[in-house]
Amino acid sequence: MKREQSPFCIAGEEIPPGHRRTVNIAAAKMYNRNELYMDVHVIHGRIQGPTVFLSGAVHGDEINGVEIIRRLLKMKLLNSLRGTLIAVPVVNTFGFVNRTRYLPDRRDLNRFFPGSPKGSLTGQLAAIFMEEVVDRSTHGIDFHTGANFRYNLPQIRAVISDPVIKDMAMAFGTPVVLDAELRDGSLRKAAYEKNIPLILFEGGQSMQFDPIPIRVGTRGVVSVLRQLGMLPKAKQKNKCTQPILARNSTWARASASGIFLPHVQLGEIVTKKQILGLVTDPLGESEHKITSPSSGVIIGKLQSPLVHKGDAVCHVAGISDMDIAETAIDSFQSEFEFESKMQQYEEGYL
Repeated sequence: MKREQSPFCIAGEEIPPGHRRTVNIAAAKMYNRNELYMDVHVIHGRIQGPTVFLSGAVHGDEINGVEIIRRLLKMKLLNSLRGTLIAVPVVNTFGFVNRTRYLPDRRDLNRFFPGSPKGSLTGQLAAIFMEEVVDRSTHGIDFHTGANFRYNLPQIRAVISDPVIKDMAMAFGTPVVLDAELRDGSLRKAAYEKNIPLILFEGGQSMQFDPIPIRVGTRGVVSVLRQLGMLPKAKQKNKCTQPILARNSTWARASASGIFLPHVQLGEIVTKKQILGLVTDPLGESEHKITSPSSGVIIGKLQSPLVHKGDAVCHVAGISDMDIAETAIDSFQSEFEFESKMQQYEEGYL
C-alpha cells in the first residue's frame, strides 16, 4: 500500500507532500553585514520513499555539477517522484562567486567535513551542510571535476564493499567505477560514517561546462533515482555496457621539468610501462619518457603542457580484464559520439 508522506522540514520551513520549494539557508555573514546563502531546492513527493541529496560545487570552481542539477530540476519526470530530492547546486557559495576552489580562509571544504559550528569558516559551512542536508537524507550524490588543469573521464568513486553504494555506482552508468579510499574530512567519508550511502561523480575540468560529462551526469542521476524506486522504470531497457570496475588507480608523474607532450587520450586502454608521453625542454635538447605504472584505462589527464618534475600527468585506473575494458570504453565512446552528432544535427551544424 502506498503511504503519503508527512511534510518535510528543512531550515525551519515545512514543505507539504507533492510540493517543491527553494529554501535559502544562511551560510555566513559578509563584511558589509549582508548574509550569504546556500540555496537548496526541495522536491517533496506525495508518496513515501528515499531522501536523496545532490551536491554541486563543494569546490567552488568545479561547476559541471551546477549544470547537471539545473537540467535535472527542469525535467517533468520529477513530477512523479516518490520520496524527496534535496538539490544543492552550489554548496561552496564563496568559492563559486569568486571562481576559486577554496573558501576565504584558503581551506578546502572537502577536507573539513563533518565540520564544527564553532570552527573555522570552512568548518562552520561544513557543519551547516551536514545538519541541514546530509542528516535529513538517506542517500547522496556529490559532483566534482578535475582540478588544477586536469580533465577527468566521467567516473564514479565509491566504497564498493558496501552493497548499497555499489548498486548505486553501477546504476549510474559511467564507463569506469573506481573503488576509491575514503579521505579524512571528505563529504564521502562523513556520510559513510553516518551510514548514508553516497557516490561521487567526477567528470570534465574546472571552470568549464563540459557537454559529455554533463549529459552522463544528468542521465546517471535519473538512473540512480530509478534504481532506488523514486522514479518509474524506463520503458526501454538501457543498452549501455556495464561499467569497468577498477580496484585501484595511480598517477603517472613527470620524470623531469619541462613541456609535457601526451601520447594518449582519456579513455585509452594502456599496458604497464607503455609510453604515456614525453617531457622535453623549450629547445628540444632533452626528452624524458613517462611510462604507465600499470595496465589500465586513462581516467584523468593534465591539460597544461607546463610541468615540474613530480607533477601528476596521467591517472591510470588499474584493470584486470583488458577485453571487458575495451568493450566498455568502445561502447561509451560510440554512444556519445552518436549523441553528439545528433545534437549538432538538431542544432543545424550538420
